[in-house]
Amino acid sequence: MTVDKKDLTAGNSRRNFIKTTALAAAGFMIVPRHVLGGKGFLAPSDRLMVAAVGVGGKGQSNIAKIYNGGKSEIAFLCDVDDARAATTVKNFPKAKYYKDYREMLDKEGKRIDAVVVSTPDHNHALIAMAAMQLGKHVYVEKPLTHDIYEARKLREAAERYKVVTQMGNQGSSGEGVRQLQEWLDAGVIGKVHTVYCWTNRPTWPQGLLWPSTPGVIPSTLDWDLWLGTAPFKPYIEKLVPFNWRGWWDYGTGAIGDMGAHLVEPPVKVLGLGTPLDVQCSVGTLYLDEFKRGYYPDSCPPSSHVIMNFEKTKKTKGNLKLHWMDGGIKPERPEELAPNETFGDNGVLFEGTKGKMMCGVYGANPKLLPLSRNEKVHTKKTLARVPGDVDGHYTQWAEAAIAGYGKIELSSPFDIAGPLTETLLIANLAIRGTDVPRPKADGKIAYPGRDIKLIWDKENLKVTNFDEVNQYVKREYRKGWSLGI
Repeated sequence: MTVDKKDLTAGNSRRNFIKTTALAAAGFMIVPRHVLGGKGFLAPSDRLMVAAVGVGGKGQSNIAKIYNGGKSEIAFLCDVDDARAATTVKNFPKAKYYKDYREMLDKEGKRIDAVVVSTPDHNHALIAMAAMQLGKHVYVEKPLTHDIYEARKLREAAERYKVVTQMGNQGSSGEGVRQLQEWLDAGVIGKVHTVYCWTNRPTWPQGLLWPSTPGVIPSTLDWDLWLGTAPFKPYIEKLVPFNWRGWWDYGTGAIGDMGAHLVEPPVKVLGLGTPLDVQCSVGTLYLDEFKRGYYPDSCPPSSHVIMNFEKTKKTKGNLKLHWMDGGIKPERPEELAPNETFGDNGVLFEGTKGKMMCGVYGANPKLLPLSRNEKVHTKKTLARVPGDVDGHYTQWAEAAIAGYGKIELSSPFDIAGPLTETLLIANLAIRGTDVPRPKADGKIAYPGRDIKLIWDKENLKVTNFDEVNQYVKREYRKGWSLGI
């Protein structure tokens, strides 16, 4: 007997309908994403399927907090160092483990909804870009990128690919930043004219010459994959997992590490763009009786950067923002009593009617003198993020589940991108202090130590000292590309 294909299709449809109805009645129906389809689509009943690249240290805590928010399944783990990844792999035994993110995205791309990037700075951009080009939502540890050009391109890509993005500066979701903004909006300290941001970082070695003696590469580490975009150099002891921050090939120095937590509050509450110009001075090390200075491969031991921002509605004219690291601090405010804590890391706002300060993440906001905090009470006009600082992770996961443009985020790339550009513009001034220029008499001058760099934000370049523009967009090692 010949069976008509229409009858077969109709029979299958009836059987599927009965089966589906029974499941629904039993309360067990879950519609998988591959059935409903659509790029970036996530079924309402699903959890976010997350892949993480860089799963030790900060990556480990990022993954734990995203998972503990209750919205995410940690499905895939990737790290170039098996030893560094071991604890996270143990904590998520069902997650499939990879060493190369490219292989993971190639093989598992259809099963991944979102990617968390917690690698060293120099590899942030190309991992995030590869994920976004596949339509994956991304959470990227701060600083967003190593280079200014990369920050601009990630910002553009997030809009182009319509994916949900967040940078890992948790303080942008905190209570403190919102309290600071409400004080400013209420006119409590008037118009702000000067801001100071300071940190005791670096807590890793800086101002160094690359060691001439190679180290022994750990058997668990793929050194070539760890280098990624960076120029090839022999492995050295103690670079991994933390001291890479002090080397320009991989890290972005103290401001790259802490600027997203300290510069972010004034940028957000004052509505600042990127700097108009920047200047700096740097600390030096006593190397021997003949030479004083630091080596250009490594960040200086301390720096003081002054950034000039265009006037906003909340500033009195253009605003000066001072960045200080290496233990340098501004003068204690006269409103602060001698024994009242100023802190190793903090932000001070100076306005026409008063001053206010806060710590890392914008935490512990205070009016000065401290007695004002008992007298001044402003209304809460800004919505808070549930969970405060830790809610930063859940906010991203929920936004990814809801879909692009459905939930407001604290630090999406259209906010995190310009903030990162600002931090890296400061680094242009820092690096410029050690750029040599030969003189007619054969001696070497360092003109970047004595000038103000003028920034052209549209064309991403310094207009009056071309030597530093090489750091706006670095050349990747052969075989690595941003893919644009």
